[in-house]
Amino acid sequence: MEHGNIVVYYGQGKGKTSSALGHAIRCASQGRPVIMIQFMKEKNEDEISFIRRLEPEIRFFRFEKAGGNYEELSEEEKREEYMNIRNGFNFARKVLVTGECGVLILDEFLGLLDNHVIAAEELKSLLEAKAEDTEIIFTGRMMDESIREYADEVYCIQVEK
Repeated sequence: MEHGNIVVYYGQGKGKTSSALGHAIRCASQGRPVIMIQFMKEKNEDEISFIRRLEPEIRFFRFEKAGGNYEELSEEEKREEYMNIRNGFNFARKVLVTGECGVLILDEFLGLLDNHVIAAEELKSLLEAKAEDTEIIFTGRMMDESIREYADEVYCIQVEK
């Protein structure tokens, strides 16, 4: 894979985050700094603890405070988490503008589009902040078609049996 690609792992199957992490480990082993920002995902302390053991080569961030899935929160909880999610989104933009990493993983980011937390125009603005040699990996269950036009590679992860 060439530097600077935009890669999407989506679908109802398990393994999207694992695929992104495998990719990250390969890039980190080549000396490319990796940042992973997790959005809209149920808090799994075991998974987070494991990812944190990969630091400093793969730095992990999570801005949401709630432990459950965004879709399962009450309206009041969603309003509170909305600001945390926006902070994560703004951090992702900052990371791209400053060139802090060679690979940026936006885990479960596709849910932001699906739940109308960000608009397609904001996605475009985020991608325009990307340096040519920065790679972005998006994961999520549903892929909004607005992201397909920017993607260099799209992987659909589905359960067959």
